[in-house]
Amino acid sequence: MAKKPRAGAVRKKSRGAPVGSGGQGRQALEGRKPTPKAEDRPYHPAGKAKAAKERFLAAGGSPEGRKPQNRSNTGSAGARGGSRKKDDDSELVTGRNAVLEALRTRIPATTLYIGTRIEMDDRIREIINIATKRGLPVLEVMRPELDRMCSIDTVHQGVVLKVPPYTYAHPLDMADRVLSATKAPLFVAIDGVTDPRNLGAIIRSTAAFGGDGVIVPQRRSVGVTASAWKTSAGAAARIPVAMAANLTQTLKAFQERGIFVIGLDGGGEVSLPGLTLATSPVVVVIGSEGKGLSRLVTETCDAVVSIPISAATESLNAGIAAGVTLYEISRLRAEEAAHK
Repeated sequence: MAKKPRAGAVRKKSRGAPVGSGGQGRQALEGRKPTPKAEDRPYHPAGKAKAAKERFLAAGGSPEGRKPQNRSNTGSAGARGGSRKKDDDSELVTGRNAVLEALRTRIPATTLYIGTRIEMDDRIREIINIATKRGLPVLEVMRPELDRMCSIDTVHQGVVLKVPPYTYAHPLDMADRVLSATKAPLFVAIDGVTDPRNLGAIIRSTAAFGGDGVIVPQRRSVGVTASAWKTSAGAAARIPVAMAANLTQTLKAFQERGIFVIGLDGGGEVSLPGLTLATSPVVVVIGSEGKGLSRLVTETCDAVVSIPISAATESLNAGIAAGVTLYEISRLRAEEAAHK
């Protein structure tokens, strides 16, 4: 008995003309249209943009379209965390000591932020009491919101004070005012110091050792920022800070008023202990920790003073150098006053 052929093993004969392999699938290719443009495909980004524009025009929008908006300060940007550019030049004073000192000296603050469920102590109670008496808005906010308001390296301790931009004094006006009140004023100027914590420490030391003011250059130097406020522990509220458009010219104007200019430098020819100019009207210039004093400032100084330190230590931090120098000047002045 003959075997029945297996299904599919025999090719069926075509009823019409022979069809080659190139003809297979021809019917599937027939009827296909050209690929639509990107803007005509609703799922494509260009198509979505076109549909959005049509909806905007249908709602009465201008054919020119809308100008792009800066969304860095709007919408849910704050909820996503990260740094946010402030919409003004206000500064944030953070920390219980700094905020309390700022309120005690009646800094023109605009808003006080208190963290929810904050641990109450005498400082917080006094902060809230002063703010309430001054009619200052007090807002209770969540801890993450305070973290978002402050920079990453700032410890706010659950309290933040928003203050207007710092108002700098004019250096010559400050000098004339102090000279009219005291015979031996003591000023500190910084040259190239860019770390706000160093500036805060210098302001704090100036206040601690009887200084009369601090001078900062307008360029290539840090200003009174929130971090400087923090480090100064509120001393920036008591010590005036002046801004000089040109530090070298300002120092020369001080010299014309009888104020000696003393620069701090590791290679100075005068040693700090027993400094003879300490009892005279002086302005101490602190250079940056890396580069020190600039050339023009060095040439302007009446004396370049060095602090004796161990050979194993290359240099001192600008804030520490200022503190050591101001202490020595204060000590020498106290000795002279005792001998009179």
